[in-house]
Amino acid sequence: MSFKKLLTSAVGRKFTMGATGLFLILFLIVHVGLNVCIFANDGGEMFNKAAHFMGGNWVPRVLEIGLFFFLIVHIVQGLMLEMSNRAKRGIGYARSYGNRGSKWYSRSMALLGTLILIFLILHISNFWLPNRVHQGFLLGEEINLYERMKVTFSVGWIVIVYLLGLIALAYHLMHGFQSAFRSLGVHNIKYNKLLICIGNGFAIIVPLLFAMMPLSFYFGWLS
Repeated sequence: MSFKKLLTSAVGRKFTMGATGLFLILFLIVHVGLNVCIFANDGGEMFNKAAHFMGGNWVPRVLEIGLFFFLIVHIVQGLMLEMSNRAKRGIGYARSYGNRGSKWYSRSMALLGTLILIFLILHISNFWLPNRVHQGFLLGEEINLYERMKVTFSVGWIVIVYLLGLIALAYHLMHGFQSAFRSLGVHNIKYNKLLICIGNGFAIIVPLLFAMMPLSFYFGWLS
């Protein structure tokens, strides 16, 4: 398959969505592993060391570029697939089968993805962008991300937006995890149930761990 077909054909777009989706899943694993350092409850020492290592080491920086690239490709291909599917459907079915045909979240991936994008913009503007600007203008000095988290998550509406974004992420992963593997050709009746089970577990545990971060700061569970 040529590079052009990989980005424009229906099969190519599904493959690209699957590949970029798996990369983003790996990022979530790394990111949640970093975030759980706040539960050391040491005033943010462990978390800040881990965050500053990720921000100051050239390897994560290179991967960061790849992350933004794959994220953009994932979003664009998702929107293109949604538009293509809507065009093909044309007039809807005379009878709606609802959840008997497919789960509501598998039919709402574009909506869930949009909610996640809004959440990401807020997250980047609150943490990633200020830290990078601080590094650039203050000769590599990093901000205290732990203290910034304490201040940010003391605001109720921000905590609510984060929680809504993470709920959207959970449902997005509920379908996207197993769908990514299927798009890459991993489709075997023998292992499908196991893959769905792992995907559902991942879709619950990872967003829940992320959600514990703003909740812990807001309710004062951390020092």
